[in-house]
Amino acid sequence: MRKFYIIGTLFTCPSFSIFSPMYIKLNIGLLLLLLMQINLSAQSNKSSVSGIDASSESFFLADVSFINDAVFMGRRDSIAAPYIYPSLSYYDKSGFFANASFSYLINSDENRIDLFLLSTGFLFEWKKWHAGISGTAYFYSEDSYNVRSETVGDLSGFLTYDLNIIDVSLLASTFFNNGSSADIFTGLMLDKPIYSSDHSFVIDPTVAMYVGSQYFYEEYYNTSRLGNRKGQGPGSGNSQPLTTNLVEIKEASKFQILNIEVGLPMQYQHKHFIFSFTPVLAFPQSSATITTEDEVITEELESTFYFSAGISYWFPSKKKQN
Repeated sequence: MRKFYIIGTLFTCPSFSIFSPMYIKLNIGLLLLLLMQINLSAQSNKSSVSGIDASSESFFLADVSFINDAVFMGRRDSIAAPYIYPSLSYYDKSGFFANASFSYLINSDENRIDLFLLSTGFLFEWKKWHAGISGTAYFYSEDSYNVRSETVGDLSGFLTYDLNIIDVSLLASTFFNNGSSADIFTGLMLDKPIYSSDHSFVIDPTVAMYVGSQYFYEEYYNTSRLGNRKGQGPGSGNSQPLTTNLVEIKEASKFQILNIEVGLPMQYQHKHFIFSFTPVLAFPQSSATITTEDEVITEELESTFYFSAGISYWFPSKKKQN
């Protein structure tokens, strides 16, 4: 049975894990949508549905989703960042895919497009092995306080082996940051899809661990925390910080366990419509030691619950031949 794994960026959401935002497994007659956010973190979470037949291997996927907060590697801003994010993707039977999207911030005090995102890549499959590579460009608003708002692009890849009783995935990514060194992330994900009898509904218990550096976090602190907020608080529209408080994170260059996540993605498909819901519980690891001009702070990390929900519609790229 042919399978395609499609990786992108958590269907365009800027807040899940690094292998987030879209990861789709297409089995002849089976569509698996991995939400890490997926980042796809996000963070890397998978769901599945049925309904795409062999004549529709090349297809478009339109999606509108909501996430209640921007969380990346278990980190988040002190101000919630809920997003609505529409996206349009194309998946070719050759393995090529492309995605375009934007994320609209719906904070009670701020409403704006916070991110434009473009990604493309290729998928590979051999027996029980599946792999993919992707590249993504991020265009954040100058006022964004998203914990990843200083990220300008990433190169990501994954390798999955189907053990029948469980899927094991290895993930790796390089994130390029504005004004600092690039981050390197790796991840290990275990998941087990459980289907209804007709494959129209699936839940996919998932556990994942992510390891990496924290340059992205240091840049975030230098633009959005500890007196360096880009505007004068929510709704100001001023992209210049009120003060300049140089911040350094001692662990920025260290390769450490950053986050452990447990997710329960679920998905239901009715004809060409796909309805998804993904709750995630993140347990951030490796507290940062934050040094400013005035003090040294040891960060207190807390577990975080967040969720996403969405509606997708897929359609073949070509009409069927009679």
